[in-house]
Amino acid sequence: MAAKSFIDVSPESDFPIQNLPYGVFKPEPASPPRPGVAIGDFVLDLSEISSAGLFSGPLLNGSDCFNQPTLNKFMAMGRPAWKEARATIQKLLSESEPTLRDNASLRQEALIPMSKVEMLVPMTIGDYTDFFSSKHHAKNCGLIFRGPENAINLNWYYIPIAYHGRASSVVISGTDIVRPRGQGPPTPNSPSPYFGPSRKLDFELEMAAVVGPGNELGKPIDVNNASDHIFGLVLMNDWSARDIQGWEYVPLGPFLGKSFGTTISPWIVTLDALEPFACGVPEQDPPPLPYLAEKTSKNYDIQLEVQLKPAGQEPCVVAKSNFNHLYWTVTQQLAHHTINGCNLRPGDLLGTGTISGPEPDSVGCLLEKTWNGQKPLSLNGTSRTFLEDGDEVIITGVCKGNGYNVGFGTCSGKILPSI
Repeated sequence: MAAKSFIDVSPESDFPIQNLPYGVFKPEPASPPRPGVAIGDFVLDLSEISSAGLFSGPLLNGSDCFNQPTLNKFMAMGRPAWKEARATIQKLLSESEPTLRDNASLRQEALIPMSKVEMLVPMTIGDYTDFFSSKHHAKNCGLIFRGPENAINLNWYYIPIAYHGRASSVVISGTDIVRPRGQGPPTPNSPSPYFGPSRKLDFELEMAAVVGPGNELGKPIDVNNASDHIFGLVLMNDWSARDIQGWEYVPLGPFLGKSFGTTISPWIVTLDALEPFACGVPEQDPPPLPYLAEKTSKNYDIQLEVQLKPAGQEPCVVAKSNFNHLYWTVTQQLAHHTINGCNLRPGDLLGTGTISGPEPDSVGCLLEKTWNGQKPLSLNGTSRTFLEDGDEVIITGVCKGNGYNVGFGTCSGKILPSI
């Protein structure tokens, strides 16, 4: 692997040559969307690299996958094509390779300052599923709503629990979120549910796997081959209206309390870039059923942070967690999703669920942080139980390498008043 690029990249950058995450962008407002790769403070326009004939390997030569408005076609090509593309891009950007480095006109066309581009949702998301894979989060939610006798339901230890989300309201980082309206549960002073703007709006610190090649209807994906069906990971904030959710989710699960907005980061970090940060998983006890038993089970050491910025104030760190707290791995999640024959498709999004750790400062939502509003949070003199209008939530994630970072950029959104 090339250790250094001819492009000057700060050691603190999320996007060194060891990362090379994929996204979709517009260089100008009127430009058509096109795929790109982040390198330092620049975006490498893959449509220009492709048009110059620089993807000359056997799988990508002549392909129009980088002349598309989304990454779906490239993601559908599978891991061999991804590896070929990564090797080509790393070589082109390495300090010892003259092809792009010494071609001033191509550099001018293909390397665009990140500050000048508009980032878009990088794939067409046909379907979105949200899992519930953090044991610490599951336990805390159970303690809040059911008490210690039944904090975690028995099935949680056997099944990667999930619900089917709303793909149409998945938005790119920086998109404002309008406070949702809906029904909330009856209060002690009223026997009927109330209707109006959510009174318990929350964030959820999550990540999500982006599906590459899918599977045919009726043909499950083996858990030990599941990583070949995951293109990469993004940061995710699955905004939640806890009052609406709490009133509606029995017996069929989340609906309006979740479907109003889900924010993702614009850059998809590939599993190849994350491989140096692979780590073990928490002990799964009882052992998973055979179809979920992995020969090699891995998480990734991704340091996650949430900042909350009230309007007109400085941001304040409210959570520090890590991807390695997940009990169910993303490969187990994907395998379970298909075990009944469900067909996944390129671009599908599989959220992890809130990623909480064992310590009070590592919980990934305000529901846990304030114990459902019973313990207000202090933010530099400002008090919060749940999100207020004007609040901005900023999620970051980074892997710390030897002298470099592999990061995800930011996943942010600001709350606007209800319409």
